Amino acid sequence: MSRNRRLILSSPSKVWSLLSDGYRYGEWVSGTQQVMVADPHWPAVGARLRVRVGVGPLTLDDTCVVRICEPERRLELEAKADPFGAARIAMNLIPWGENTLFLLEWHPLRGPGTRMHGLPVDYIVSIRNGMMLTKLARIAVREQQGNATEAPSGTAAR
Repeated sequence: MSRNRRLILSSPSKVWSLLSDGYRYGEWVSGTQQVMVADPHWPAVGARLRVRVGVGPLTLDDTCVVRICEPERRLELEAKADPFGAARIAMNLIPWGENTLFLLEWHPLRGPGTRMHGLPVDYIVSIRNGMMLTKLARIAVREQQGNATEAPSGTAAR
């Protein structure tokens, strides 16, 4: 299992708004080349997200299914990427003052990934997931700062 954590200098509601928009996964999930389909009721339990992942011309289609959804607190996905099997991806958002402590766990469920599970694979996944959390944090902070600089409705910006 790979575990990563990151303090995101943005509110849990802002971070959740990024997680709850399936079409935005390509902005922060490393290796995602294209979000092909996001169920309209994403991230409700059972909703699916179809993405194309890979590097350069080496790609495969992946399907993520929501297994647990607790808005603004917890989202758990099962990512299926045949022929490699499936993995559990658990994301927990913990309010930390005005910020968010984001916990991410990745664990293979079935397929060849379960046999390769161990220190070398977990280390590589941990590096990838750390990069993802860095991207997610940058987007959330940028959007929170953007909202803070907008003029309140009904007033003119000067």
